[in-house]
Amino acid sequence: MASPEGFQPFVPANESRPEFTVRAVLLGCIFGVVFGAVTVYVGLSAGLTVAASIPISVLSISVLRVLGKASILENNIVQTTGNAGQSIAAGVIFTLPALIFLGFDLEYVRIFMLALLGGWLGVLFMIPLRRQLIVEEHGNLTYPEGTACADVLIGGERGGSFASRVFFGLGFGGLYALFQNENLLSAWPGTPNYEPKWLPGAAVRAAATSEYLGVGYIIGPRIAGTLFAGGIISWLVIMPAIHFFGAHYPGAIYPGTVPIAQMSPSDLWITYIRPMGAGGVAASGLITLLRTMPTIFNALRAGMKTIGKNASSGSTSRTERDIPMNIVLLGSGVLVLMIFLFLTFKPIPGAQTGWLANLAAALLVMLFGFLFVTVSSRICGLIGSSSNPVSGMTIATLMAVAAIFLVSGWTAPAFGALAITIGGIVCIASSNAGDTSQDLKTGFLIGATPWKQQVAVMVGVVVSVFSIGITLNAMNKGLEEFTPMKQPIALNLSAPLDGVQLQQQHFSRQRFLLTKPDKSTEFVEGSPYMLLNALGSTTLPDGKYLYNPQTGNIEIQWMQGIGSEKAAAPQGRLMATVINGILSRKLPWGLVFLGVFMVIAVEVLGIRSLSFAVGAYLSIGTTLAMFCGGIVRWMVDRAVAKAGGSEADTSSEISPGSLYASGLIAAGGVMGLMGVALKLYEAATGNEVRLWFPAGSAIYNLLQHQSISIITFALLAFSLYYFARKPLDNK
Repeated sequence: MASPEGFQPFVPANESRPEFTVRAVLLGCIFGVVFGAVTVYVGLSAGLTVAASIPISVLSISVLRVLGKASILENNIVQTTGNAGQSIAAGVIFTLPALIFLGFDLEYVRIFMLALLGGWLGVLFMIPLRRQLIVEEHGNLTYPEGTACADVLIGGERGGSFASRVFFGLGFGGLYALFQNENLLSAWPGTPNYEPKWLPGAAVRAAATSEYLGVGYIIGPRIAGTLFAGGIISWLVIMPAIHFFGAHYPGAIYPGTVPIAQMSPSDLWITYIRPMGAGGVAASGLITLLRTMPTIFNALRAGMKTIGKNASSGSTSRTERDIPMNIVLLGSGVLVLMIFLFLTFKPIPGAQTGWLANLAAALLVMLFGFLFVTVSSRICGLIGSSSNPVSGMTIATLMAVAAIFLVSGWTAPAFGALAITIGGIVCIASSNAGDTSQDLKTGFLIGATPWKQQVAVMVGVVVSVFSIGITLNAMNKGLEEFTPMKQPIALNLSAPLDGVQLQQQHFSRQRFLLTKPDKSTEFVEGSPYMLLNALGSTTLPDGKYLYNPQTGNIEIQWMQGIGSEKAAAPQGRLMATVINGILSRKLPWGLVFLGVFMVIAVEVLGIRSLSFAVGAYLSIGTTLAMFCGGIVRWMVDRAVAKAGGSEADTSSEISPGSLYASGLIAAGGVMGLMGVALKLYEAATGNEVRLWFPAGSAIYNLLQHQSISIITFALLAFSLYYFARKPLDNK
């Protein structure tokens, strides 16, 4: 099968250049680890991810140029290997945190295996589609991110330089994050906060981080503004209304456990807004899925026609060789068998299921996995990876699986965990297949060898899943918080509360850091306590609690890092809501339906509701900070337009502002992870580390004014505006 008539790649098929070299693979693995970890950190907090292939390509060109004798094909292998980390991380954070929300532990081995199996399935299922989608439909499927990445690689091969702008972003963003991050120096308030006395229940705050500023710039003013609008509705309309109507009621209002008058804005958000936001995100995800159904059906129909057309036609051309089909089929079968064996012999603790259910799960993964890999690979060619409705396809998978389980009578909590496992593997496979198709499009345009790229992706998957699992667990533990109950709840273990189960007779932690109401901390011995898990209780919000048998009271709430205001994980909450709604039907349905109809109202206004719903779910601290990045982008757009430029000059992924913003995101993510590591060290050793001036000193008191935080964030925003307006030196 030949390439489309008249098309010639940058590197001819009969020319051989260094490609799958040791240094290219190693460099790609390093980028995969870094960008995979950064994607987990940013995605859990911001609720969205940004593409990594362009920044990786830019950095690769610079590094290999320094090492000498760089080849464009080597740079392509670097970005192909490294980009696997971002796509796998996106699939993981969209689904697997749901296990925490369902009351189960998120084990490192489980994250590793599910990410590995899903990532490899995505590559193998996509290989039979490559020639039809990438080669034969070259003129119809543009694969925008893959084409842009090819432009960067070709520009770098011709001597262009883009890396300086990314390095400036890394430098300034890293320096800013070192001082700003609350887990590092915390030189000034990391999240300036204003709670108006004239509007009780409301709050205006901004998590003034470099990564949120960069994300807001890249997604642009329209999406950033829609996200912030959702935050305004939640934090400045609904929460004050809840306080206004409920503050005079002396008792707790479900699903709350304390009177509304005693709740802070953060308490109102956790108790009432998150269920409402989850309902809104679920409704908008379904609406998005329904809207894209014609595209999905067309993609599926066209994809089915390509099966069997990918076999070699006897050509030995370097640019036409895929991994052989017998290896693809054998590998796919082995992976499905491994899924069955893993579920059978390594079940989720407390969620054991029989071999029949595990076999059904493996077969459902194969069915939905191949279905949505086909859809994802084609849709990415039409509208790009950023618009790929992976979350909608995952919702469809979960709804179908949960419906099958419901009809089969499999409604115990263990089957909810099994459904999330199926959805997680399918989501990871679909996400990785979409990005793999973009990488293969890049390779097609520059003249790469397909089978080498496919192997590079699989290597990138193996390496990146190590950091993804570590980062996910590190954030869950490093951002956790133990807080005293506002009102201790008496409990008789012989007659436990509905939905509350004893998980550990003796709490496994020897010591833990207790955060008091005045924000001071102290280490507390863990052995006297019992660990309880609440799920679907009418007395306690879902979560984990410490029970003191000596007093007979539930005294401490253990708030997991994932699900907190700093790592809200909206997609994971959405997946848990879908499962709970179908299998257990234990949800605050009134709040869920408020979110659903709020989204319908937004759709009636003609606004795409998904961004609005995510913004309504997230903390306003997240959406306001991203909105600031969107404002900078709007200012740059206006300045460029006045100078006679076009919108394409600023919206391109290789524009000066986008490259600088990518550096800010990476810097914020890396420094944030360093802060999480420091918190883990404190928890493990019992020693609280103080890196800055001691509290109470003159310099400390001077810098703790919220105005300092606003001024420094404004300076960082100005640097983004400046470098976005400064042309690149591509000579």
